[in-house]
Amino acid sequence: MSLALATLLPGLVLIALGALLVFGAGGVTAAFKAFPRSRRATWICFGAGSVWFLYIICNLSPADFGDYRKILFVLFGLIAALAFKSVPDFLAVRGAAVLVLLAAMPLLDSAYMQYDVPRRLFMVSAVYVALSLALWLGAQPYRLRDFFDWLFARPGRSRRLGGLLAAYGLLLCGVALSY
Repeated sequence: MSLALATLLPGLVLIALGALLVFGAGGVTAAFKAFPRSRRATWICFGAGSVWFLYIICNLSPADFGDYRKILFVLFGLIAALAFKSVPDFLAVRGAAVLVLLAAMPLLDSAYMQYDVPRRLFMVSAVYVALSLALWLGAQPYRLRDFFDWLFARPGRSRRLGGLLAAYGLLLCGVALSY
């Protein structure tokens, strides 16, 4: 993945998320509040994260336990399947955290050793903030529910956060086009 694309994609995601928060009506608020315990979001987020992780396991090299691919695939596949049954609460948040963790690798790989392009740090910083949040919310997923309760308690909060996210997304898109 090129550095320009790796910078543009998070920018577009931030613009979309920011626009939802700024221009979103009551339906968007309800969707955000329902996300942590939504069964549909669980199937989409955790399912996609599980499939992506199992794909990575299928392509392990011998240096990365590739000799045990089949065992690891069955083990982690079983764990993912049992998670749907055993721990359904906040599984959508954990799935979103998994997706952020897996998506960070190609983004950060594109900026690796690009010391002659200091503007890459705008993207790298955003990715590291997302990684930190993903780790925190993966361990304490109920915090996202609490955050949404706080965020939507006053309409101005969600609009300000949405504006901030959209502005940073525009900055990332501008940086991506300047490479």
